[in-house]
Amino acid sequence: MIKLPPIESMADAFSVRGKNVVVTGGNRGIGLGISRAFAQSGANVAVLCRDASKFDIASLGEAADAQKLAVFSCDISDHASVVAAAAQVFALFGTIDVLVNNAGVATTTALLSEHGLDEWHRVINTNLHGTANVVHEFAPNIRDSGRGGSIINITSIGAQRVSNARDHENAPYHVSKAGLDIFTRYLAVVLGDYGVRVNAIAPGPTHSDLDKDLPPSAMAKIESDMPAHRFGEPLEIGALCVYLASPAGNQVTGQIIAHDGGMLSVT
Repeated sequence: MIKLPPIESMADAFSVRGKNVVVTGGNRGIGLGISRAFAQSGANVAVLCRDASKFDIASLGEAADAQKLAVFSCDISDHASVVAAAAQVFALFGTIDVLVNNAGVATTTALLSEHGLDEWHRVINTNLHGTANVVHEFAPNIRDSGRGGSIINITSIGAQRVSNARDHENAPYHVSKAGLDIFTRYLAVVLGDYGVRVNAIAPGPTHSDLDKDLPPSAMAKIESDMPAHRFGEPLEIGALCVYLASPAGNQVTGQIIAHDGGMLSVT
């Protein structure tokens, strides 16, 4: 049984320097913010995305120290694709310390419409089954490393509330994110003896690819209603990931942490 030690001082309490990190969907939106946060904090980062040829490593920003930064093609909804990407990551890093399951999709197609069931399966297959594919291939490496580690699932406050369902139907997204919240708690229990902490971050309104479908009137109302009165930024989600992966977060596991500008407090 591995017991992660408490911090004894603030020196390097939030450091992830030298850790090997994998971020799915790490090429844009929230995922890019997460990848940038780890790279700029001195971690080695492997970005998994559908088409590695379209990703510029320079978008991660300048890092203080030389480190390994790489990108690999991976469709997380395809188990064989995940197996191939994992082999490439392990060839580069050997072992990994942090896995961030960020890749996900949404829909605006009503479930009861002609193509609603097709969209249901597409979203569930990526957001829920895809995350399970990634965990199945990467988590044993973290578990068996003997030094503990961190798994972070990016879910949504949409797992805890249904908003604008009449005007903005997205049933499989809400359901898949709710499933990930429970999956997070399950993994925290079964991996705890190995010093592997598992948490979820539930973003609220955040500037990413998923907010492009919102009309300006909806965005204005959201900002008006939120206690913080602004959308979050991807790098802010990344900063929370860095904290959870750092020694300062060693006692945090099994948690669903809202990063929502207070949205859950008012709706």
